[in-house]
Amino acid sequence: MSAKDLDYYLNLKWTIIEGEDLDFDGNPYHYIEIKEIPSFLFCAKTAEKARQNYMPQLKWTLQVMLEQGIDIPEPGDGDNEPDWEHLCP
Repeated sequence: MSAKDLDYYLNLKWTIIEGEDLDFDGNPYHYIEIKEIPSFLFCAKTAEKARQNYMPQLKWTLQVMLEQGIDIPEPGDGDNEPDWEHLCP
């Protein structure tokens, strides 16, 4: 088994960004982003629920990235600024 398998990535100290926004009806929701994975976003009605429940989605996201051979930037790698030209052609 590779040293950089799913368990390896799940145990990294990701840079968590938490915030609050309004949905289309004006109701507040809370979100969690991971700075190193620009495509990751998890939303919930409360900050507590977002913190408690984002890990299954992170696991799924990392699993898909590994299966598709997508490079997974790790915390501390470079500046972690997304390549927006590549992501949004």
